[in-house]
Amino acid sequence: MTTLTDRQKRIFKTIVEEFIKTAEPVGSKTLVETYEIPYSSATIRNEMSYLEDQGLLEKTHTSSGRVPSTAGYRYYVENLMDVQLPDEQKCELQNVFTHNNVPLEDVIQRSCDILSQMTNLTTIVLGPDAEQQRLSHIRIFPLDSRSAVAVFITDKGHTENKTFKFNDEITVDDIENCTNILNDRLTGTPLAEVVDKMTEIKPILAHSVKQHEALFNAFMQAFIKFASDNMYYSGESNMLYQPEFADVEKLKGLMKMLEDSKLWRSLTASNDRLELKQGGGDEDVVWMDDMAVVSSKVQLGEQEGRLMVVGPSRMEYNKVVNMLNFAKTFIEKQYPDDKPKRKK
Repeated sequence: MTTLTDRQKRIFKTIVEEFIKTAEPVGSKTLVETYEIPYSSATIRNEMSYLEDQGLLEKTHTSSGRVPSTAGYRYYVENLMDVQLPDEQKCELQNVFTHNNVPLEDVIQRSCDILSQMTNLTTIVLGPDAEQQRLSHIRIFPLDSRSAVAVFITDKGHTENKTFKFNDEITVDDIENCTNILNDRLTGTPLAEVVDKMTEIKPILAHSVKQHEALFNAFMQAFIKFASDNMYYSGESNMLYQPEFADVEKLKGLMKMLEDSKLWRSLTASNDRLELKQGGGDEDVVWMDDMAVVSSKVQLGEQEGRLMVVGPSRMEYNKVVNMLNFAKTFIEKQYPDDKPKRKK
């Protein structure tokens, strides 16, 4: 691990925070005139050369100033980042994170929207991984002859509700028969395999259920939604205002990435991610090209999800990390009874 003197740390920290603020390469003149660092320009330039030799700073082709490298951001986040959120921002967060008697899913989505607005970055929520769950059972509640509510439950305790509306009248007997067959044939099936297995049991439904076609289609659509990865994102247009994504092709690539939940899950499991311990939370950071992803585990009912903030490497890490931790803590405090009971 790179070891820096106090002077080198001060110079490096100032360079990182100036670049985060301006997106412009930082030179010794800026440090002397703007920050009044009590060292000569020559001394600062020598230290900047050393920091570059250590791989923490990089020169750009268009300026004599320096910018942080990915290794530099990593060093900054791990060693120099302020971990306290200013009281003013704490009060602001407390005011906006106020929900009473609101479903958990709505709170999560609202939190995602708030984070994207307050950071001016893109925020993602990854729900429980469908590939790690199996169908436990289905319960269905007829509302009238043309509609019903189905509740799907997994072995991890995750539930999904789906309201069916039928074009033709469906009898209670048909609904019950269909549900019994599905429970008998699908219980214990991994969610990722449920849709394929539904196709296999369609002839059995046709033999036992009069209105099998309408019920089969209704359940098939519900399972497709249930078996898909739960993912919500907000603030994707914020990237339009980041200089790093001024390149249209790079922006298109990011927009395409936002649709790939497997990619985001793989990032949070990357060996290159930096686990943060300074704030006492459960956040980590991973860097990819000019992009940084800060994420935090969050308990969603009896399962674990992820809150993520995505932006350029030049993001305000202390602000993002603290806001993410605040949002995660708020969600878990709002729903304490939903947390799993830990074995002693």
